[in-house]
Order: sequence, then C-alpha cells, then structure tokens
Amino acid sequence: MSWDRRFIALAAHIAAWSKDPSTKVGCVVVGPDREILTTGYNGFPRGVTDDPKRMERPAKYLWTSHAEENAVAHAARIGVSLKGCTAYVTHCPCSRCARSLIQSGVRRVVYPNEARGTVGMDMSEFEVAAIMFSEAGVTLDAL
Repeated sequence: MSWDRRFIALAAHIAAWSKDPSTKVGCVVVGPDREILTTGYNGFPRGVTDDPKRMERPAKYLWTSHAEENAVAHAARIGVSLKGCTAYVTHCPCSRCARSLIQSGVRRVVYPNEARGTVGMDMSEFEVAAIMFSEAGVTLDAL
C-alpha cells in the first residue's frame, strides 16, 4: 500500500470521530518526512457544546468547522507550521477549506477520486477550490 493510501485511510479513521450523523470528513496533514503534524474532523469548535440539534441541517452549517479548518486551526494552536506539507482529506475540499489550506502553506492536497462532490455541496464549490489550488501552486491529487 502506498503512503498516500495509508494517510487517506488514516483520514477516514479520523473522520469516524465526527458526531455529524450524515457527513463525516477527516483530514491528516503530513510533513516532508511523512510525519503526522495535525489532524482534524468536521465538528464543533473547541469548547462549544455538542448539542445534537445543532448537527441537523441547516443549523449544522452555522455551527460546524470543516475537517481541514480544524486541522489548520489545531496546528496554529500548537505552533506547528504547515508550510510545504501535504493534506490528506476524505473528500475533495470545498472553496472555504481550500482558502485555509492555501493560507497555511500546504503545497499538496490528496483525496479519494470517488469522493469528489459527495458532501451535498454545489459542484461549483469544488470547481472554485480547484481553480484556487491551481492558481496558488498547490497540487490537487485525486487517488
């Protein structure tokens, strides 16, 4: 099994930690020596009460941080730079997460090809994300 597939499998394991009943997304950010620097899954911000009613649509869109956002925020919180790193995500990142990954310095994003557009968002989200990654020089790889 390739390292890319191993890290995608780890992201899938981490996605299972999400309390969202309908969408579970995981993210693992890895350094150049394959060291795991940070992880994240979709859920409420740190310290916010896990009220199941907040996980229902449409309320969850107001309350929930995406897996990539949580991974980037956690790295910042513990003082870890993601410059030059690779992010492994269980779903193709949306435009919101593309912005966070680009701004954090991530240079490569890997996701399972079959997962593109499977989180109930409009496809334009993923098209815009792909354009942003391309213009910012971030490699977007679908396995």
